[in-house]
Amino acid sequence: MTPSPAARAEGTADLIVTGCTVLVHDDQERIGFEEDAAIVVRDGVVRSVTTAAAVADRPAAERLDARGQVALPGLVNCHTHAPMVALRGIAEDLPTEEWFNDVVWPVEANLTEQDVAWGAWLACAEMIRGGVTCFADHYFAMDAVAAVVAECGMRAHLGQAYFSSQGPEGREKSLEFALRHRGGAGGRITTALAPHAPYTVDDTDLVATAGLAHAHGLPVHIHASENRDQTDTSLARHGVTPIEVLQRTGILDTDVLLAHGTGIVERDLPVLAAARGRTAVATAPRGYLKFGWPTTTPVRALRDIGVPVGLATDGAASNNSLDVWEAMALTALIQKSTTGDPRWLTSRQALHHATLQSARAVGLGEAVGSITPGRRADLILVDLTGPHTQPVHDLAATLVHSARSSDVRTTIVDGRILMRDRELLTIDVPAVVAELGARLPALVDRSHGRRIQDYDT
Repeated sequence: MTPSPAARAEGTADLIVTGCTVLVHDDQERIGFEEDAAIVVRDGVVRSVTTAAAVADRPAAERLDARGQVALPGLVNCHTHAPMVALRGIAEDLPTEEWFNDVVWPVEANLTEQDVAWGAWLACAEMIRGGVTCFADHYFAMDAVAAVVAECGMRAHLGQAYFSSQGPEGREKSLEFALRHRGGAGGRITTALAPHAPYTVDDTDLVATAGLAHAHGLPVHIHASENRDQTDTSLARHGVTPIEVLQRTGILDTDVLLAHGTGIVERDLPVLAAARGRTAVATAPRGYLKFGWPTTTPVRALRDIGVPVGLATDGAASNNSLDVWEAMALTALIQKSTTGDPRWLTSRQALHHATLQSARAVGLGEAVGSITPGRRADLILVDLTGPHTQPVHDLAATLVHSARSSDVRTTIVDGRILMRDRELLTIDVPAVVAELGARLPALVDRSHGRRIQDYDT
């Protein structure tokens, strides 16, 4: 077919995805769907969302026929510890304190940079297959994770974790990592300072971290009020909640991503509402259920004060998977249960948390999170032809409550196809599994009697 003059004038696209149904946001950020649509990508950016007919003769280096599939913005895993896939299933059916002190922190005392790298490879493979295009990671030996991200093609928001027990060196290494890798992988890597939590990082270090964040224009990624026990212990010992600790140390004057927040209480809400920086919370509901925590992230209360809540999995050592699709469904269901209101969260609201709110939570709200001209071409194609997704009466409900991560057929980041028809194109999974398996005996050995930290809250 000879391209029309208009098609030639627009130039050759790098990629055209055609014939799909596209999830779109209107000017009020409400979720909608455009059928028989096409997405035109050039230079890693969405150039237009139009009809399939309009691009029938548009020249393109590559075309994807996505008839029968739904195009969504790539999912964002707003808080995880990717290399911890190596510890999947190692600490089961334990309360939080024993999970940390008896198993996970002794094992993490063995971590080498190579362990972290191979764990990151496996985690990225799992996330790409589940439609995750970006993840926020908070862990150790993060140079290795950054290298994996650069090679496998994902987008990531990375921070080198530290404890006060490491002395000033821990904080300095977190800063050096953030500055070294900011803007890396062709802009796909953003970075943050990553103090572990208010119960492992003292006020002096938190104040210093806030100062470094301001001085270098960096955000902060920190665990805070992870559960109600932490809040109650902080009140008993110090007379303030963990959120109030972040306020008095200046962390809430920075752009900050708070992991979990199931221990956020009523007195914390005005503190968060008055925060001077961009504040967001990441919720990972599956882990809270496994640990038997009595509360969950107060998504509705946070929405009411304007704090975005992104979806997350935490590490696979506690969650057993990196399935953000499952986090979306569980968030919707748990919110209905905890509020006693079946009208909250709706499927469309859950999709908003999974897309725009998650992008905002990691500071990428202007770059990803919607399939809109001018945004980076991070998108996934979902096949809804399986028996478990048919018939479709309400497409949003089908996506949230019937579809699974295994229904993702294609994953695209920056216009590059990382998975096509369920085939990973940038990661050799058998090789990764074999190498990681060979490393496990040394990694899981706890006979040394050490641990990297003590959990005492």
